[in-house]
Amino acid sequence: MKSSEPRKFIQLLPHPVLTMVLWIIWLLLNNTLAPGHIVLGFILAVIIPLLTTSFWPEKIILSNPWVIFKFFWVVIWDILIANMVVAKLILGPSRRLKPGFVLIDLEIQHPLGISILANTISLTPGTVSCDVSPDRKQLKVHALHLENEMDTIHEIKQRYETPLIKVFQSC
Repeated sequence: MKSSEPRKFIQLLPHPVLTMVLWIIWLLLNNTLAPGHIVLGFILAVIIPLLTTSFWPEKIILSNPWVIFKFFWVVIWDILIANMVVAKLILGPSRRLKPGFVLIDLEIQHPLGISILANTISLTPGTVSCDVSPDRKQLKVHALHLENEMDTIHEIKQRYETPLIKVFQSC
């Protein structure tokens, strides 16, 4: 194998993890493993990162794949549980709701990590990330039902921010 062959492969797949994720998402969204969708999904999964590679300011190297795997399942679990809690809150008397805002001091520094954290919070029913401070040190979150501000902040930091810090520490 010539030394230029690995370089050509890297140029063809500048973000191999993104390529795999896009391909899997395509197949899941279409809910089929038909050969046409497998081929079309793969073509799109290769072309999209190639077309967007100039928009990526730096090469992202994610560490701790086991932490990413566990983080994914924690988020899925939290979404399922939060759906039931929110349904119970909404179907109950509205006077029981205690909506409110919390400011979370961020320890995570990487912009993509902050973005994933904000999106994870918004994906979980009952919470929405509203704003990131200009210096990226605080995240404003709205909760549909806020009983204890400190408990909510602690839960978000432990369940979401801490694993993301581990994943993006090498970036």
